[in-house]
Amino acid sequence: MAAAEVGAAKMLARRPARGLSGVALVPGDKSISHRALMLGALAIGESRITGLLEGEDVLRTAAAMRALGAMVTREGEGAWRVAGRGIGGLCEPADVLDMGNSGTAARLLAGILASHPIFSVLTGDASLRQRPMRRVMTPLALGGARFAAREGGRMPLAIEGTGQALPIRYRLPVASAQVKSAILLAGLNARGVTMVEEPVATRDHSENMLRHFGAGVAVDDGREGRVIELAGQPELRAADVVVPGDPSSAAFPLVAALLVPGSAIRLPGVGLNPLRTGLFTTLDEMGAAIVIEERRISGGEPVGDLVVNHAALRAVDVPPERAPSMIDEYPILAVAAACARGTTRLRGLAELRVKESDRLAATAALLAGNGVRVEIEDDDLIIHGTGAPPPGGGMVATGMDHRIAMSALVLGLASAAPVAIDDARFIETSFPGFAALMNGLGAAMASQ
Repeated sequence: MAAAEVGAAKMLARRPARGLSGVALVPGDKSISHRALMLGALAIGESRITGLLEGEDVLRTAAAMRALGAMVTREGEGAWRVAGRGIGGLCEPADVLDMGNSGTAARLLAGILASHPIFSVLTGDASLRQRPMRRVMTPLALGGARFAAREGGRMPLAIEGTGQALPIRYRLPVASAQVKSAILLAGLNARGVTMVEEPVATRDHSENMLRHFGAGVAVDDGREGRVIELAGQPELRAADVVVPGDPSSAAFPLVAALLVPGSAIRLPGVGLNPLRTGLFTTLDEMGAAIVIEERRISGGEPVGDLVVNHAALRAVDVPPERAPSMIDEYPILAVAAACARGTTRLRGLAELRVKESDRLAATAALLAGNGVRVEIEDDDLIIHGTGAPPPGGGMVATGMDHRIAMSALVLGLASAAPVAIDDARFIETSFPGFAALMNGLGAAMASQ
């Protein structure tokens, strides 16, 4: 057995005897959970967080903030308390900060550390150590921080933060919420106004959360893109945060319900930030039966209950400018497209090549290995839908990517033959209890 396979946990999903049904609470939003812990640690006072995602990625952030001097305490399921140290008040960690599989945690934390006069080292698991960090190192160095990394800007990453941080003015070469957020977080401890220009608007959880904790953030949408300005050295105030359900996690039971005949499910309290709902827009164009009820605002974020019924889907052509609002949902969208009638083209997916795996290649392999005809042309993914249950029957190599793993299992629920994955362990990084939640709705997923 190869070293990469030691301890692997295989899992298999097959078409259930009847449709999915019931109500399921998806885990808290991962992006918001990371930011709530980080800003709570930078605020003055005690913040309480409810609905926090307790997956491994977010728990790594909690551990890192403790190592930097904040008091981070779990008080119950999804309920956490953070006693902050104030901007500039973090202390030097005694050991390397291991961010596991979380690129979000690593890149955002690099922004915080860049403007603190301390030395730190970030590392992660084998997958994260292959992901590029230069995209944050380059702009953060403009503020005075110094970095050392492996060839290609890969982790482990040593950061020598500065006590005299300069405000950064930077135009993103490509749309990236993580890079934008890292720069804004570095700007908290800089004297003056930090400015980020993004060619296409990306998820704005950082801007919303910064305002929630008392920072001055201005946003202007112009012809050249979006400009975000942050006034440096605010006094962040402790604030309570209610974390909504993660729309990226909701995507898996949602698509499963669309694909399995006879299904009718309800997913309460899901975040509906318009910069995160590209998948819902695309599925609507494909003919999905999704109704949003009980729309409301919670913690500065729009929230609603999703009611989903089985529907016959049709192919679509997805424009590249939609990518920032659904960058994590392409693998599960590809599964929906595999079952749709006609040929779907997903355009402009270059960013997928530098996720937890080469997600573009991994998504294509997932489908091809289960009898779906698929092609990659430049950065486009072309999927020839079956208009019926795909053949299935394959074993999918997940490449330590939780979204590939979950997408493959959903494909198994819709396929003629079961679909297996080589390792389900990494699902816990973002969606703890995934198989149990799905099986509670009537799915047929089991460890092998």
